[in-house]
Amino acid sequence: MNSISTILPYIQIGLSILLVGAVLLQRSGAGIGGAFGGGDNWNVGFHTRRGFEKVLFNSTIIIGVLFALASFIALII
Repeated sequence: MNSISTILPYIQIGLSILLVGAVLLQRSGAGIGGAFGGGDNWNVGFHTRRGFEKVLFNSTIIIGVLFALASFIALII
């Protein structure tokens, strides 16, 4: 139990760096105007992810869940 509490902050730092990198690598849509229905391209929200974009999206979700679990474990310990 003591070894987990000493290594957990390093795991959280690594996961946070990976999470920030994964979020920054993702494609930005039409900006904030497209989020509220503005702009010329009204179907930007209906984009199908393929290839690397799908892998990046799924890995971002997985890294986010792992970071949340590591944070919850750190809270309990």
